[in-house]
Amino acid sequence: MGIAALMMVAILVGCGKEPVAMVDAAKAAVAAAKTAQADIYLPAEFAALQDSLDVVLTEIESQKSKLFKSFSAPKLKLDQVAAMANEVVTKTGIRKEEVKNADVGLLAELTTVMEENTGLIAKAPKGKEGQAVLEQIRAEMTEIQGSVTEAQTLVEQGAFMDAHNKVTVAREKAEAINTELKEAIAKVKR
Repeated sequence: MGIAALMMVAILVGCGKEPVAMVDAAKAAVAAAKTAQADIYLPAEFAALQDSLDVVLTEIESQKSKLFKSFSAPKLKLDQVAAMANEVVTKTGIRKEEVKNADVGLLAELTTVMEENTGLIAKAPKGKEGQAVLEQIRAEMTEIQGSVTEAQTLVEQGAFMDAHNKVTVAREKAEAINTELKEAIAKVKR
């Protein structure tokens, strides 16, 4: 009976010890995911990861206030959080590469549209109103070219998502100019 009582106490004490090292490891894994920029490239997954860690930490705090503490469930969850964080880090690397490749493609498309726009400006009607519109278009083209230069610098610095956002906006503007110029040229031909 005494041995059984000692085993029971040993089990309760074993389950009752706070998993400090595991908490630190899970926090470090989440921090590594943030360092890998998961919050930028995979915001939903990073938020879920952070929420999972917060839930486990809350559960641990709840267990600390109990007389008979049991950290076995939080320990399992901490392992899951650490594994999930490592998976998010891997996925972030893949997502970064995808965004980088998309940026390169978008920059190439944008360069093509800009070259086409330059040719269309030469063909555009140059009446009273046309000249003022062309000056405005040239100013917008200069602004777009500045965005392209900034985006290329951002890609070189590894800020692929910032570059992606900048190139996407610039491409939309360039395509709008392209459409406007084609419509103006088509009107004159009619």
